[in-house]
Amino acid sequence: MGHGYKMLGFAVIIVLYVVVGVMAALGTIWINRKFLTGKQEQIFYGIFMIGMAAFYLAFTAYFEADTAWRVETLAVAVFATMGLLGVRLPVALIIGYPLHGLWDFVHELQAHGVHAGFEAGQLTAIPLAYGFFCAAYDFSVAVYFYMRRDEWNAAWKAAPQRGR
Repeated sequence: MGHGYKMLGFAVIIVLYVVVGVMAALGTIWINRKFLTGKQEQIFYGIFMIGMAAFYLAFTAYFEADTAWRVETLAVAVFATMGLLGVRLPVALIIGYPLHGLWDFVHELQAHGVHAGFEAGQLTAIPLAYGFFCAAYDFSVAVYFYMRRDEWNAAWKAAPQRGR
């Protein structure tokens, strides 16, 4: 089979992973809205961002990308900080998740020979089309966070005391 079939196959994989990423985001949103209060939901998404970022350290170890540890650890630290800030400040999640999606996409580009500002080996490898899945998920939930930001901010305001 020729290069055209390979590209067609890859395009189908991309579409599938993007659809699955959006569906995963919708499922996450639905479950969290059903079982968590606004404040708990915001805390969950902040902590979840830390876990998502840590996947890159797992990939670095699994793919034995010794030259990627420094850059990946720095990125995880940045996203963990955004996640911790996002526990209290919705804007950190609104900004952090799309930045994480872009980070995923940069890895996807490098996996396909486009260095996107990084030398070969500075970033770890990722599974095929993982960057597309994550970017779709990250951008989808960021839109949701933007829509929920006022409710999340209100959830942190203290309830007025009665009878005092």
